[in-house]
Amino acid sequence: MALLRTLAHRHGPTLDRARQTLRTRAHWSPYPEDTGHYGPDAAAAARTALAALRGQVFDLGQPGRDGLVGPAPADGGERSPYGPELAIAYPHHDPDVLLDAMRRALPRWREAGVTARAAVCAEILARLNAASHELALAAEHTSGHNPVMAFHAGAVHAQDRGLEAVAEAVEQQTRLPGSFAWRKPMPDGTEFVLDKTFTLRPRGVSLLIANSVFPAWNGYPGLFASLATGNPVLVKPHPRAVLPLALTVRTAREVLSETGFDPNLVCLAPERPGEGLARRLAVHPDVRIVDYAGSTGFGDWLRRNATQARVFTSTSAVNSLLLESTDDYRGMLANLAFGLALYSGQLCTSPQNLLIPREGITTDEGHKSFDRVVADLGGALADLLADPAAAVSVLGALISPEVLARVDKAASGALGAVAVAPRPVVHPDHPDAVVRTPAVIALDAARPGDLATASAEWLGPVYFAVAVDSAAAGIALLARTAREHGSLSAGAWTVSPEVEAALEDACAEAGVMLSLNLKGNWYITQSAVYSDLHGTGLNPAADAVYCDAAFVAGRFHAVGVRRHGPTG
Repeated sequence: MALLRTLAHRHGPTLDRARQTLRTRAHWSPYPEDTGHYGPDAAAAARTALAALRGQVFDLGQPGRDGLVGPAPADGGERSPYGPELAIAYPHHDPDVLLDAMRRALPRWREAGVTARAAVCAEILARLNAASHELALAAEHTSGHNPVMAFHAGAVHAQDRGLEAVAEAVEQQTRLPGSFAWRKPMPDGTEFVLDKTFTLRPRGVSLLIANSVFPAWNGYPGLFASLATGNPVLVKPHPRAVLPLALTVRTAREVLSETGFDPNLVCLAPERPGEGLARRLAVHPDVRIVDYAGSTGFGDWLRRNATQARVFTSTSAVNSLLLESTDDYRGMLANLAFGLALYSGQLCTSPQNLLIPREGITTDEGHKSFDRVVADLGGALADLLADPAAAVSVLGALISPEVLARVDKAASGALGAVAVAPRPVVHPDHPDAVVRTPAVIALDAARPGDLATASAEWLGPVYFAVAVDSAAAGIALLARTAREHGSLSAGAWTVSPEVEAALEDACAEAGVMLSLNLKGNWYITQSAVYSDLHGTGLNPAADAVYCDAAFVAGRFHAVGVRRHGPTG
């Protein structure tokens, strides 16, 4: 109890500030982005720590161990997108034994109360933050992030997402008073009194089914929202990206043990090749919450089949940009080129379809034809990615053979005319890494086949410059794509107030966040934690929103008790 009080005192101001920021939506973060903040030896220590895991079994001491996953890729082990095998083995566990242990861990965690749970969660996040270099290196060598993105999305921004969820959990769990006297005046001048209490009850075991692209950034919201509201969390990592979440679970279990709670409140469930463990776990009667980020197909399967659970999904997105006019043509091209190159288009917020009026656009350099805009974009990409070292620092590596196959298909001309051809880049430090510059394919919205191509998600550095009849036609296509296929972000460059107003209305109806006339060092792909809402729940891309009240409130319930009190 003394340690819990210490943690509540230590992290209370941070949690209060996080709650305040959720109301103001101002910029704030307790987790510095500056890699130097963590000390001059942190990066080297992270490399040493990761090297020490090679050839080892990453044993978390969980019950029900019945074998190993990995270390060889054929046995489920991870291979870095930059080339080498990670050579780490993970224990495999009997799911029924794990779930039984998690159920037994729940009551004491539930009874600990909102403040204690939030303090423990905040301590887990603080320790994860201290290990940010290690988490970033794990993200780099499982998801193929470039070093900056790995440190941001794989570490500090993921921690922000976790704290955001904890703060929202505190906010929602404290909306009702624990107890109070309810008084109703009666006609005879007396009062009828009921003593009322509200008791919070978590739903039960929460299952996190993680993806390989952003296992921490997409995973921490659900993990910490569930844990802070009293639910044990079973983490089922993607087979290609186990390490970031294994490190996370290890830290969570350490903090839980130190604070007197059962470490089995948070467990890891790696799977054997072809096991299909996510499907088995998702329909288990003990699993009452499911968080998933990944393909639309599996998200749809979860919603149909995991009927015993509250399911939160964030799935495929087909994001569009409208290029209508600009008063800074070169600035627009530079911003757009960086946004397309960043992490090789493997972000869920990466723009895919560039909607350009077929008659061209108005700029500060005069009228630019459709072909000229696309050619100049190709030039901006070429300038940005000319130096191999600079290129890989933006592009990262392709995460999977499936992504490479999409790039190769685009380069072959099978999808349409190749306006900007992709090219391989040799990584100066990792020659086995698969790196490609973006491909831009010219399509025409008037052709049904082209429209079908642009309506599908093409994860990776494959982009479509789509000729549309007018700005109005482009806005209509952007909105229809979001409504029918799902979008997480939309953008535009325009100097027209009328076009801007039409875009705002269309995006509001389609439920997609709109970014207008971005320049400089802020890009459509970026999401500001504590300020932006990731997803809206209004189109097929996501029924979960990081992080609003609904994302948290469905993870617990309140039960009332009424007792007859003294009458006045």
